[in-house]
Amino acid sequence: MNYTVGIDLGSTTTKAVVLGEDGAVLGRGITNSRSNYDVACSVALSEALINARFSLIAGQFQSIARDPAQAPALVGALERKFRAEQYRSQLRVLDTELRRFLSRLLTRPPAATGIVDRIAGRMTAEVDALYAEGARRKSDFFRDLAGSRYLALAEEEARATGVSFDLLAGLFDKAILDVENSAEAAGRFDEHAAAALAALPGADPALTTAVARVSALTLDQIGSVGTGYGRQRLPFPEGRIRSEILCHGLGAHAMFPRTRTVLDIGGQDTKAIQVDEQGIVTSFQMNDRCAAGCGRYLGYIADEMSLGLHELGPIASQSSAPVRINSTCTVFAGAELRERLSLGEKREDILAGLHRAIVLRAMSLLARSGGVKDEFTFTGGVARNQAAVAALRTLVEENYGARTVNISEDSIYTGALGAALFALRSAAAA
Repeated sequence: MNYTVGIDLGSTTTKAVVLGEDGAVLGRGITNSRSNYDVACSVALSEALINARFSLIAGQFQSIARDPAQAPALVGALERKFRAEQYRSQLRVLDTELRRFLSRLLTRPPAATGIVDRIAGRMTAEVDALYAEGARRKSDFFRDLAGSRYLALAEEEARATGVSFDLLAGLFDKAILDVENSAEAAGRFDEHAAAALAALPGADPALTTAVARVSALTLDQIGSVGTGYGRQRLPFPEGRIRSEILCHGLGAHAMFPRTRTVLDIGGQDTKAIQVDEQGIVTSFQMNDRCAAGCGRYLGYIADEMSLGLHELGPIASQSSAPVRINSTCTVFAGAELRERLSLGEKREDILAGLHRAIVLRAMSLLARSGGVKDEFTFTGGVARNQAAVAALRTLVEENYGARTVNISEDSIYTGALGAALFALRSAAAA
């Protein structure tokens, strides 16, 4: 099976979208952006291809299952088992790398080896519960998921044994880089899929057949295009790189064909884009001088308040009296935040004010790009933040009247989708 891929190398995450020759989305993948851009692109593509294979398994199984109504639940269970196997594989490599770096230390406490053994053992023992049906994980990125648990266990061990927490944390910081760069850690689809099937109680023979067919399927890349904030450092030839403005415009149009205005708030910049009925960009404005009013700014605020980034929106949505924020400059955000908290203002009101301030900056870009036309599409990581979405809907209606506001669950992949469509066009023309 032939496919094309679009890679969007953002400042915080790298996304990949895989398309079939008919233009249908086969799979999507996402990972942390890293200083090693080849690795980030490779991991995102690998995740997209895994997602594509599970989509194909679902289609195959649906067509041959005795009870098609049960197919989604069984494929979902299979994927959870697959992800558990993948996580175990990464943990094994992490354990190996931790031991390797520990052995290189000129001075190391005698208890350190036992501590690493205990941490690795506890993390491995938790895998099934971590991927059980209904389990909630703080992240699906291995670095984040394993890192948060490792550091929590390392802190426990440091208190109990007196071994330096900094030493244990330093081991992880070194080891995780090699895990992320390891093909062995990621493992092979057919091996993880076979192990996942074996772990399912009473696996359906039709599901086994579907997995075998898809595992044996060869996926051939016939085109690729890269885009994003870090596009100049993508491991792609110059002729296969497109601007993020063009890719976000085309991607938004593909998701919502009646789109005429696009707002993308990513980790490092904000883009206001106007497109025509073909998805071709007619004008745009971009705030790329600093991270003010972008995802990085929200990440800084989350760190200052000791919250997860995903917690900001829900907390801000509880506000009944948002405060007026004077600046969205990241440099001054911490000082203003601490001052307002010291004055007794509620954190939900402060966060609501921050979200409104971010959207007000975006509204200024929209006005300069040509205003908000119907339909309007909001994309990027910040489009997942319910407080930002609510503030945007309110401000758009106040300034432009009733507008259809489109937000896809897959909005973070908009740029990668546009890039994949450019790759598909190039492949078709070749």
